[in-house]
Amino acid sequence: MKIAILDDYQDVALGFGDWDSLGAEIEVFTKPFADPADVVGRLRDFDVVVAMRERTRFPAEVLDRLPALKLLVSTGHRNAAIDVAAARRNGVVVSSTGYIAAPAAEHTWALILAAARNVPVESRNMRDGGWQTTVGTILSGKTLGLLGLGRLGAGAAKVGQAFGMETIAWSPNLTQEKADPHGVTAVSKDELFARADVLSIHLVLGDRSRGLVGASELAAMKPTAMLVNTSRGPIVDEAALVDALRRKEIAVAALDVYDVEPLPSEHPLRTLDNVVLTPHIGYVTREAYEIFYRDAVEDIAAFQAGSPIRVME
Repeated sequence: MKIAILDDYQDVALGFGDWDSLGAEIEVFTKPFADPADVVGRLRDFDVVVAMRERTRFPAEVLDRLPALKLLVSTGHRNAAIDVAAARRNGVVVSSTGYIAAPAAEHTWALILAAARNVPVESRNMRDGGWQTTVGTILSGKTLGLLGLGRLGAGAAKVGQAFGMETIAWSPNLTQEKADPHGVTAVSKDELFARADVLSIHLVLGDRSRGLVGASELAAMKPTAMLVNTSRGPIVDEAALVDALRRKEIAVAALDVYDVEPLPSEHPLRTLDNVVLTPHIGYVTREAYEIFYRDAVEDIAAFQAGSPIRVME
C-alpha cells in the first residue's frame, strides 16, 4: 500500500501518528500542488491519500484520473473541497477524522485583540528599536456582531461577553429563541452590519453564504469597525473588502482565511496597513493535529482490515 500525506506544511505529520503500524510506503508532501494536473501527476500511483482539511481540492475531474486511489482520508468532519459523490462513483472510500472547535474559536480572539491593540505593528516597532506609535481601542462596552451563531459563534459570544461586550447575531435561520441560551440578541442582517464594532464571521461556506459579505454590507459598517474572518475566505467578496480597506470604509480587517490559499505573494491584502493577516492557522495546534493524524492512521488500518470507519456520505 502506498500512502500520500498531503500539504504537511510544517513537516510534522509523521510525528503525530503511529504510521509505522500500517506497514506501508509513505510519502509526505510539504508543498501545495500547482494545479489539478499537478495533483493527478503526483498522486496517480497512490492507494491512499490523507488530505489536510481543504488545502488540496478533489473535484470530479481529479478523482476520475486517479485510478489507483482507494481511500481518501480528510482531516476534520467535513471537506467542501472533496466531491464525495464522484469519489463514490470511482470506488473511493472517503473517511473523516475527529475535530475540536476550540483552536479556531481561540484564534478568533487572538486576531481581535491583535487588531484592537495594534500588536503586529507595535511588535515590529519594538524589534526595530522603536516605542509607542499607535493608539489602540478597548472592547468593553463595544458591540460584537456575529455572522452565525453555531458552535463557534456561540463560543465567540461567550468570550465577548467576558470582555463586557454587547453581543448580537444574525444568520438566515436564527431566531431569538435560539439566541437566548447564549445571551445574544438576534437582529436583522442590516442591523448586524450597522451596529457591530467588531463583526466576526462564523458561517459554513455554501451556496447561500458565498459572497454574503459584499460591497453593500461593508459600506453599511461603521468606519471604526473591525471585520474578522476565521471561517472561509469566499464568504467575503475579497475584491470589495480590499476596496473598502483602501478607502477606509472600515477601520481594519483581521483575516485567517482567503479565496486562494496559500495567499499569493503579490496579493493586495499583503500591502495594506489596516489588516492583520495570519496564514489559516486557526486550527493548526498540537492538540488538533494529534486528533487528525491519530484518526487518519485508524481510518487506514480499518480500511486495510476491510471495515472502513468514519465514512463520509
